[in-house]
Amino acid sequence: MSKRPWPFVLGGLLVALLLAGVVSNYASAHPDGLDSSLLKGCTVNADDEITGGSCPAQQAKDHELADSPLADYGVRGVGNGFLSTGLSGVLGVLLTFALGGGLFWLARRRGPATDPSSGPTNGPTAGPDSDPTADERAARAAGTR
Repeated sequence: MSKRPWPFVLGGLLVALLLAGVVSNYASAHPDGLDSSLLKGCTVNADDEITGGSCPAQQAKDHELADSPLADYGVRGVGNGFLSTGLSGVLGVLLTFALGGGLFWLARRRGPATDPSSGPTNGPTAGPDSDPTADERAARAAGTR
């Protein structure tokens, strides 16, 4: 496994930005399963507005953040629907990436914990990586047998 994950992370970020910025505009405009089940029992017009009947969707209220800049999969103030949806997707991906990256940065390992009472060690550490001549000694030992 590579010790440098940056090419993988940046590749994933670019794919996410492409999907959010372009492909999201081609998602279905029809109600999903939850919306459809909430409309059972009601009659709706072509604009998906309830015109009659009785269903749970009639008790729906606007969300507290309905006036936020990124509400309803768009950016408030951008008149072009394609651009508005793509821009909101890109902003959402960047915000999520920044928050996730910040959390990973906070949770990262900062090295092994040391006991301050034990003091520094003067002896060599174990393992072939700590001694550059370990391979040479192993080769000599194998050759003299």
